[in-house]
Amino acid sequence: MKFLLSFSLILLLSALAAAQSGRTTPSPTPAPGNTPTAKELYEEASSYVRVKADEYSQKKVPFSNDRLEALLAQQKALAAHNALRLGGLKTPESDDLYYLGMLHWLAQNMDGTRDALTKYLAAPADDAVKTQTARSILSVVLAKQARPDEAVKVLDEYKQHEPSKPTDIVRMTAEIAKSFQAAKEFAKMAPFAVTAYETSKSMLDDPSYRQRGLDELLDAGMLVFEAYRDSNDSVAAEKALDDMRATAAKANSAGFYYYAGDQKIKYLIETGRKPEAMKFYEDIDATINRDLKIVSIREDVRRRFKVRRDQYKILGEKAPEFVGIDVWLPGKQVTIASLRGKVVMLDFWAIWCVPCIEAMPDLREWHELFSKDGFEIIGLTRYYGELEGLPPNKKDELALIKAFQVKHKMPYDIATALDQRNQLAYGATRLPTAVILDRKGVVRFVESGTSPQRLAQIEAAIKKLLEEK
Repeated sequence: MKFLLSFSLILLLSALAAAQSGRTTPSPTPAPGNTPTAKELYEEASSYVRVKADEYSQKKVPFSNDRLEALLAQQKALAAHNALRLGGLKTPESDDLYYLGMLHWLAQNMDGTRDALTKYLAAPADDAVKTQTARSILSVVLAKQARPDEAVKVLDEYKQHEPSKPTDIVRMTAEIAKSFQAAKEFAKMAPFAVTAYETSKSMLDDPSYRQRGLDELLDAGMLVFEAYRDSNDSVAAEKALDDMRATAAKANSAGFYYYAGDQKIKYLIETGRKPEAMKFYEDIDATINRDLKIVSIREDVRRRFKVRRDQYKILGEKAPEFVGIDVWLPGKQVTIASLRGKVVMLDFWAIWCVPCIEAMPDLREWHELFSKDGFEIIGLTRYYGELEGLPPNKKDELALIKAFQVKHKMPYDIATALDQRNQLAYGATRLPTAVILDRKGVVRFVESGTSPQRLAQIEAAIKKLLEEK
């Protein structure tokens, strides 16, 4: 799966580079002594990942996400280097500012991108494609730099000219929506989120766009939901989630369908309507049978909801007290009641759990960043014994846990339980599971697994609950 994800990203980067440059193959490297053109400097950087991936393929070198990340870092450095070279050219061509802006974009230099593309657009240009590409990227950059009103003006300019690409519209409007969201201007956010969502939805029938389109559609759909949720328009918020689920059913996407349904259940609980949420959950089998026609997709969605049952039950409830704790490291055991007034994350983990280990750098960072604001982490594990290939006695297994805590520099307390009663009480039978309690000791977040998206969700939940007083 990692290889497929990486290869998909390479194809996406290749397509983006081709669309921006108007070429499908990289330019030849300039001969020694020849001064490269702006276009050649840009195409050298934009095609870098694709060219290197082709080389790996020809040499039968295994590809991986780590190798892809290294290539992307190298591409970023090359783009920055070529931007510096281009900035020093004494005889620039008329469209050098365009390629300079695109190089800064590849190098993730937002200020450089904005300055170069603004200057490029200020002068008359004969190439409509480049001009529209410049507008689309400039709008995105302005939105990312918390300048949404300026980004809207550039978007309006884009809409008045051709060629106009739906993918550009999605990208611009989604970023503008996020910018207004960050500024807590939810009324302004909503129409841009809706445009991103509806435009993305209109492209789903295009097979070449489908995989990327589903990701963008989910992102845009959640922006619509969040705009209405944070405007306290619960009717519109629920309608957005229902539409996402209907769209996912039409697209035969199990993950998308589950995500929209899961969000609805959590939203109903969050807004004090837990009986309605659990009724929706109890009826989910019939809903799935009605909405999804392909058996394999139906069963996939049903399985995903089934494992969430106990987690839905605990959401919005007072957190159960710890039971059966054998050893508390390094200090004295605390109770859930004694933690009231703090935002508390319970991290259910085990020393043999690789995803648990992958999340630990983030846990250390959260401990360092948020402890001063009243945030506390407690790591909860238990004795697994020979079941997981560990020592058959508690003493030796505890020694491993202590060594693990030191090795991974876990700065928060670790509670080791005799059995899995705490896991069952919190719906944490899969590892890792993060449970977050608000300052009143109410369970407000329960999610299992580790991924960049999941870690971002956990951090967002921590920040949100810390803001509540």
